[in-house]
Amino acid sequence: MKIYTGAFIILLVLISILIIKKRMQYWIFSYLSSYFKRRTYLDIFSPIDILFCIVDHFEPGYGEADSETEKRRLDLWVERYPLLASKHRDYDGKPPQHTWFFPPHYDKQNHLERLVRLCQQGYGEIELHFHHNRIPPYPDNSQTFEKKIRDCIKSYSRFGIFPEDKTGKNRYGFIHGDWALDNSRGNKFCGINDEIQILARTGCYADFTFPSQYKSQPRKINTFYYAKDDPLRPKSYDTGQNVKVDSKADGDLMIIQGTLGIRLVKRIQSLFMAIEDSDISNSNPPTRNRIDFWVKHSIFIENKPNIRFIKLHTHGAWEGCAEALLGKAAEDMYSYLENRYNDGKNFRLHYVTAREMYNIIKTIETGKKGSLSDFRDFMIPKPEYINL
Repeated sequence: MKIYTGAFIILLVLISILIIKKRMQYWIFSYLSSYFKRRTYLDIFSPIDILFCIVDHFEPGYGEADSETEKRRLDLWVERYPLLASKHRDYDGKPPQHTWFFPPHYDKQNHLERLVRLCQQGYGEIELHFHHNRIPPYPDNSQTFEKKIRDCIKSYSRFGIFPEDKTGKNRYGFIHGDWALDNSRGNKFCGINDEIQILARTGCYADFTFPSQYKSQPRKINTFYYAKDDPLRPKSYDTGQNVKVDSKADGDLMIIQGTLGIRLVKRIQSLFMAIEDSDISNSNPPTRNRIDFWVKHSIFIENKPNIRFIKLHTHGAWEGCAEALLGKAAEDMYSYLENRYNDGKNFRLHYVTAREMYNIIKTIETGKKGSLSDFRDFMIPKPEYINL
């Protein structure tokens, strides 16, 4: 009996070490709870619609790259992505859609203009990625951060980025640098507790930062919900009201997450477990096993289980992601998706941008019915990109 008790204690210690090492303590209990509560009652007489979205923390200067490296990184996308995407189509006849969340401090050397050309060819859209902190010599506060956002909107608008909604307000999607939304990782990476209110006030329609393997990861996982900001404390998005069918928004900003969970792998050193955080890179490529996991554990809105959302993230400008996004690994990913999950009878595959994903979520929330392809521009219209 003592032997079994000792072995059990050792196992618990090993699991605890693994949880802390993998930073799972921020979400593991929510994951276990949701896993056992998860019930999926599919309409077996209708196909499953899979919305597939890649959001890219697109930083040409990643790793303090020089100007030549930045240019080379853009060259790679301009040359190779159209060749890759043009060979693939979803159920609606659209090629793969990539959403470049582009930081304003890299708006130089015609980087933004070159991405606009890719968007004009129908291969994706541009949204906002932003790094800032409260550390000298250029510390941000609420006022300076809001001014930078408004200046960015004005600057990007010269290319037609950030389209206007029916009220005439420019709208944008957001990813926070270093996964530090709403001061969730302290002054070094943000420093602003009322950030969610500022984003909502300046026209942000949704945040696409998560999942994260840092302490910034919200307790709410594998769901879409509205965060209500408490301007006096950080990480207000830790809780919120889930998006529901036939309901109204209840909060300041929609949080659109990707799948976070645990996959079984053949590695004894990790106790046969791997963290699935919807990241794509050369070291974590989009294999068939991962794709099947994404589909099986895709996010859906309660009472709408036949509409599934897969949101992946990456750092596409970095060479460490090039093969996974532009090479054979990407070719295999799109081919497998189209062959396995786009037969029209059991599955219908839809390549969507971040904006289109948001629009379709809103159609479900408002109770709209019809073909999903008709709702890609439901609330936020398609940008009309401009070459300067």
